[in-house]
Amino acid sequence: MLLYNSKLIGTPILSVQASGPIARIAAPIVNPDNLQIIAFKVEGPIINATNNILDVQSIREYSNLGLVIDNNDELIGPEDVVKIANILKLNFNLIGLKVETKKGSKLGKIINFTVTSEDFTIQQIIVKRPAVKSLLDPELTIHRHEIIEVTDYKVIVKDEEKTIRARAAKEDFVPNFVNPFRTDPTFVTSDTKELKAN
Repeated sequence: MLLYNSKLIGTPILSVQASGPIARIAAPIVNPDNLQIIAFKVEGPIINATNNILDVQSIREYSNLGLVIDNNDELIGPEDVVKIANILKLNFNLIGLKVETKKGSKLGKIINFTVTSEDFTIQQIIVKRPAVKSLLDPELTIHRHEIIEVTDYKVIVKDEEKTIRARAAKEDFVPNFVNPFRTDPTFVTSDTKELKAN
């Protein structure tokens, strides 16, 4: 299932041991090398500097009630896992980064992104268009396969703007009807045979 980052913020963290919520998500910690959320910063009444990080490997499942973990011992400090500590030092934030094509055409700024609920891999970035271009197309959705480079200041995509928009429109289109006028042998009835004969 795809989840919007904006919907993840504030999501309760449920402990099986406590039989209820013990914290909530404050912010994702994103690895810029592979665009995957490796952990979440959390907040809540029992949260302090020694237990304000949730490693995604500790998450049992994502449900409509929140993220489920075994107990509050799963919450760790910022320095407890080397990989997480190194990513935190980068102070990387995907939201607000500029998006450009390889040729330097400016597409806008990232305002949101989607992740999979299974492994929290970022699948799409949602880009707010510049003021002039936003009149016709306020947002642009770009799939992770279009991204070729992520820096501290911008995300570079490989395709031109028109191609990205066309591909996004094609992916969003789901036919929900059957065309009765389609020239397909399975749709030919005795009535249509008579019409063709006349």
